[in-house]
Amino acid sequence: MSVPLGSFFQQLQQRTGPGFGVGLEEFARLLKRLGNPQNQYCVIHVAGTNGKGSVCHLCAEVLQAAGWRTGLFISPHLFSVQERISVDGQLISRSSFVRLCQKVLAEQKKPLNFFEIITAAAFLYFAEQKVQYVVLETGLGGRKDPTNVCRPAVCIITSIGLDHCALLGSTLKQIAYEKAGIIKAGVPVFCPPLAAPAWAEIRRCASAAQAPLQQVKTGQPFLLQKIDWARGRLILRKGKTLWPLHILGEKQTQNACLVYQACRFLGVGEKALKKAFARVGVPCRFEVVQIGKKRIIFDGAHNPQAAETFARFFKRSPWVENAALVCGFMKDKDYPQMIKKLAPHFAALYLTRPRAERAAAPQQIEAVLFGAGRRKNPRGGGLKQADLTAANSAQRKKSFLLAAASAKSKNPAAGEVLCFASAVRALAAACAAYDTVAVTGSFYLAGYLRARKGLTENSDCD
Repeated sequence: MSVPLGSFFQQLQQRTGPGFGVGLEEFARLLKRLGNPQNQYCVIHVAGTNGKGSVCHLCAEVLQAAGWRTGLFISPHLFSVQERISVDGQLISRSSFVRLCQKVLAEQKKPLNFFEIITAAAFLYFAEQKVQYVVLETGLGGRKDPTNVCRPAVCIITSIGLDHCALLGSTLKQIAYEKAGIIKAGVPVFCPPLAAPAWAEIRRCASAAQAPLQQVKTGQPFLLQKIDWARGRLILRKGKTLWPLHILGEKQTQNACLVYQACRFLGVGEKALKKAFARVGVPCRFEVVQIGKKRIIFDGAHNPQAAETFARFFKRSPWVENAALVCGFMKDKDYPQMIKKLAPHFAALYLTRPRAERAAAPQQIEAVLFGAGRRKNPRGGGLKQADLTAANSAQRKKSFLLAAASAKSKNPAAGEVLCFASAVRALAAACAAYDTVAVTGSFYLAGYLRARKGLTENSDCD
């Protein structure tokens, strides 16, 4: 009797926290009992604070364009857990996902956690599918990550920033040490320019492993020629040749340079690279979606570094004068810094929460904007947990962070800060008042709302 994916996924999600997780040594023994599937294909291993998803999608697209059968393992998923495991752009089937996870669970001698189970299932699936390459994204850090049992052909470290500090360390040097844990003896490493403490640590780890380290700067080989806002792409320049890249974002030129250098090392020709750049699509990375007369920008910025990058790029867009922000954050993230970086660029804020236990309440975000001691609105009473609808009295405030943006706007709603328990209703309210709405703060929020707008066929959102 087959097990429905929805209920099975809920069971897997419970396998987190104390009591679950076996560590790399036991995980390696588990894979040995399963036949060491991770050794049956070439691997590109990708770590980094931000940019991993974009680099992984682009690498996989390039390898497919070159004619290689290619597996892709990413996290977190945006819409469906199946999205984490795919071959040549096709998601693993529901039945295969359940079957392989059950096969992994049957071999466990100690309680595996959620990520260990799906990582092992992915390794098995890629072996079953007889892929030639796998693009493998780390889940957290690198050194202790379950993906780190592989022997890669190439390693890529996309960026180093302050995130997951409770687990990875509170300094760039400490976090770089954890990310550099994917470096293996003799395996080439490609890395962009980094802050001095992070770069010094990456160099030290690569030297200790005798791994060739190449710092890839913007201009090696691409420079940004222009932003094609209408078609959602960047036009890169390599010498006298233009290369369309079908991803928007401030860091995507740098990401393209990393992918180019790593894939050229693997022997991929420029024809395949150029073809892949033009056709790649990465959801929720400054993804501009037109729905009727409304323009929604979905982005997964989930730490201060990513929020600042998003804000700078949005500031360059033609829509910056009169746009609203729908945002929600995880409470274990530095959301006070994130909202301060985002708020000045929008005429109004619609505060909500991702659908996750770790989500910060919108009132917690509001407290950052106004201070915990000044939370009463002009019409009396504090902001309520319930959604704000026409039936409610309007709960509105103006923030000093919104002053510059709202002053430019002729929209009567400009300057508002509203709290919503329902993310769907927050987006609906923002779209009712503004033609351009950005959704960011968490991949969980952006992915959920993108799915609810009918843009995704497979979704676990409901």
